[in-house]
Amino acid sequence: MRIPVDLHIHSCLSPCADDDCTPGNLVAMAALKGLRAIAVTDHQACGNLPAVAARARAAGIVAVPGMELETAEEIHLVCLLPTLEAAFALERDVRAGMPDLPNRPGIFGRQLLVDADDEPAGEEPRLLHAAAAMTIEAAFARVDALGGVVLPAHVDRPANGLLSVLGAVPEHLPVGWVQVTADCDVDALRRAHPSLAGRPVLRASDAHRLGEILEPCEMLEVAGDDPEKMDICTVLRALRLEKGR
Repeated sequence: MRIPVDLHIHSCLSPCADDDCTPGNLVAMAALKGLRAIAVTDHQACGNLPAVAARARAAGIVAVPGMELETAEEIHLVCLLPTLEAAFALERDVRAGMPDLPNRPGIFGRQLLVDADDEPAGEEPRLLHAAAAMTIEAAFARVDALGGVVLPAHVDRPANGLLSVLGAVPEHLPVGWVQVTADCDVDALRRAHPSLAGRPVLRASDAHRLGEILEPCEMLEVAGDDPEKMDICTVLRALRLEKGR
């Protein structure tokens, strides 16, 4: 079964995202566009995931708990977890190694926490646009131990991507899928980076505005033939096992 997905979306908790990217608005837009699975992946934070999960359940959409982790090497990773508890465990580990700097909303943007009714629930005071002390190797190991999957984020971009920082996919890293932006020329990227050979590629929006969420164009092959039985583990299994694109 092939389902339309967008597995890299930011909520209003990310300082670079619009304030109207609330859980309710994100899920409503995903439903309007016909997506079957999404992941909200805020920078170094999971505070809006419970509200996303509640709104997604009501809309019949699978919401995979996630985070966009910035490693010590300043590489961005989309980390997808099987449960909210696993996501918050990762958040605790990441926050333990981040500088304790206050956010400056006038410069970086607000970091809004929102409940399941899209009502304000506070603001994250700590600056989320900061690298963690966790290395990329440690990040892969920790997410795996939590039952999750790591996708190097926006590897086609000139900043904070695995390829732009390291130049290639290191052979010792257990990299399967990689994530690229919606308009990436994947063939050109593969020609420029032979280390991508044989690795499946997933497009995602990295949306910071509601209108940027993907149209139903990126399809993920998942097990089964009943959309009503699909869940978070169904999506994660597909990202572990799918071999070719």
